[in-house]
Amino acid sequence: MAMMLMASMAWAQKERPTLDPKLTEEWEPVPPVVTPGDCGAPPSDAIILFDGKDLNEWISAKGGPAEWVVADGAMTVKPRTGSIKTKQKFGDIQLHIEWRTPAEVKGEGQGRGNSGIFLMERYELQVLDSYDNITYPNGQAGSIYKQSIPLVNACKKPGEWQTYDVIFMAPEFTEKGSLKSPARITVLQNGVLIQNNFMLRGPTEYNRIPKYEPHGKASISLQDHGNPVSYRNIWVREL
Repeated sequence: MAMMLMASMAWAQKERPTLDPKLTEEWEPVPPVVTPGDCGAPPSDAIILFDGKDLNEWISAKGGPAEWVVADGAMTVKPRTGSIKTKQKFGDIQLHIEWRTPAEVKGEGQGRGNSGIFLMERYELQVLDSYDNITYPNGQAGSIYKQSIPLVNACKKPGEWQTYDVIFMAPEFTEKGSLKSPARITVLQNGVLIQNNFMLRGPTEYNRIPKYEPHGKASISLQDHGNPVSYRNIWVREL
């Protein structure tokens, strides 16, 4: 069987005509120059959403100023003040965000270091203390909440900073409002691939089946789930 396959490949190779190499060279478009950031710093074309100094790029999801605490280069959930969201709205993005659950462990399961990153205010990438903490796998850190279990558990210990690097492709809708193509997401946690081009079934739902509704660009939202989770070094690149 192997010999037959090799013979078939050799025959196909002979049937392909040779070309002037210049015919397969593409000279346009020329990619723009981007200077990479060193040691986690943002690249030169990034939009800085939080640099550790203030919440100027954020507002309360309920309206008005964001009320989370800014200290020591991080923003931390102030429980019961509500979720916050970016002033700017986005579609397809590359997102870098660093997060930390409290060093003092309190609670268990979903009650331990819970927060979430809502892309377009609808699609949740779960933040949770999932270091030696049992919960339903499609609700642990790195899950697309209630939709996709992470490929591995790449969590660090409570109190340690962790990173998510995300490629998110927004859903597309027809002029009549029907779904043309679903949202897709790829996530690396602490440099480890945990979501590989997952196709979302719709917005995040807690106790209902996801269903797409047409929408345009929207904010990135960070969830107040009652736990003092911290974030820092947040930037995006529009794709």
